[in-house]
Amino acid sequence: MKTDIRFFILMILFLGIMGCKQSNKKYIEPANPNITQETRNLYYFLQDIQGKYTLSGMHNFVGKGSAYTDQLEELTGLKAVVWGSDFSFCVEGENPMRYQHCGPANLPAIDMESYRKPQDSTLRIQPPQVEYLDITLAEARDSTLKVIKEKHKQGHIITLMWHGCYPTEGDCCDGTSIWAMENRPSPEEWDNLVTEGTELNHAWKEGADKIAGYLKQLQDAGIPVLWRPYHEMNGVWFWWCNQQGEQGFKRLWIMMFDYFTHHHKLNNLIWVWNTNAPRDIPGDEAWDYDLFYPGTDYVDVLAADVYRNDYKQSHHDDLIALGEGKPIALGEVGNMPSPEILTDQPQWTWFMPWGWILFAFSQPEDIKEIMHAEKLLTLNEIDRDKNGKYSVKD
Repeated sequence: MKTDIRFFILMILFLGIMGCKQSNKKYIEPANPNITQETRNLYYFLQDIQGKYTLSGMHNFVGKGSAYTDQLEELTGLKAVVWGSDFSFCVEGENPMRYQHCGPANLPAIDMESYRKPQDSTLRIQPPQVEYLDITLAEARDSTLKVIKEKHKQGHIITLMWHGCYPTEGDCCDGTSIWAMENRPSPEEWDNLVTEGTELNHAWKEGADKIAGYLKQLQDAGIPVLWRPYHEMNGVWFWWCNQQGEQGFKRLWIMMFDYFTHHHKLNNLIWVWNTNAPRDIPGDEAWDYDLFYPGTDYVDVLAADVYRNDYKQSHHDDLIALGEGKPIALGEVGNMPSPEILTDQPQWTWFMPWGWILFAFSQPEDIKEIMHAEKLLTLNEIDRDKNGKYSVKD
């Protein structure tokens, strides 16, 4: 009898100790200390899974519903966890399809068959011409917000970005305004952009105010957002790219962080600083991460975009070192990482294929293999309780 009592007491003590260990887990706190509880729960969940699992994801273009997430489910029978989209822009000019990969609102979702040569499986070098869609950017964004609310109810985690025109050009512009290459702002223009009170700074605020309004709608609906603005800043293609050093991109990032956090009181954002994987390709370079890093006080997640299947170990390891323990992710990918890559690079908390590119350049068997990989989580494998806490199902 005494033995039974002692065993019972020991079990109570053991469970109590285990409970204390779980409740006292040391989390990295968010850059914005005032985030909502739902947002904090999501941030902690990313830390819980880091090194153990990776969340599946899929990008969808603004105003096009859930076309590519649905296509992925049709192919694999599984739903991706992370649902991505873009506040985007409307494209103008004579050759809009050249910028279709950026996902403008007024171009249709790509039909892969129209990208292929007749009687040939080879992709066209130049995409076909198409007519503009009769839709405004506001209509496309409103439509996307409706889909986001539906997807969040289904348990999806939401990530959003913004391909924005140069601030003085508003919501609609020629694709070269965004895909600027060497026509990027001069040092003087850049300084004007990030200096309070200038005309260029005022123009930036007008565009940012619109985006903040949509994010506020999601905050009111209790929806956290993995927010990854001005992605691939270490590349050479967007207007916000390749502004190195203390006076460069860092100032733009901190300006948006402060404006959204303190002025607009947006507390549903997990700030995802999203680079491109470094590469030394003439005319398509992406420079080292640290040249553009705004610092841990302004970043929650560090991400890299990987195209051309360029999954170098250094892309993963260097991001971990820079982040000093903060979660890392694959913000965009062309090909999904293989199960072997997820084993060798276990700290990626999610990956998100970029729309039609996944299906154009990957074999169906490879997509199915990774979606069924042991370390990859799909929607049926996670749970979110009534308090907004996420967990991995047993």
